[in-house]
Amino acid sequence: MPRPLTVILSPEERAELAQARDHHAEAHVREKAAAILKIADGLSGREVALHRLLKHRRPDTVYEWVRRYQAEGLAGLSVRPGRGRKPAFSPSTQQR
Repeated sequence: MPRPLTVILSPEERAELAQARDHHAEAHVREKAAAILKIADGLSGREVALHRLLKHRRPDTVYEWVRRYQAEGLAGLSVRPGRGRKPAFSPSTQQR
């Protein structure tokens, strides 16, 4: 059986995540910070993913958020450039 996901936060890390959860400009960072705080409070990653967020997430997605936070801190919760579908049209290539 896999080992349960646990997060141990220092008071400074908890305060930083709470600030991000409540006031960050990007909604996805607020959601990820909230998920990490809930796991740190003792909830399982699976329960958080399936029942404790506004939108259901795959448990593996939430686990990846935790791994990135543990490796990179709050900066690891931002979406990295180059992600997602590339545009089919770019104004810089428009012909005149």
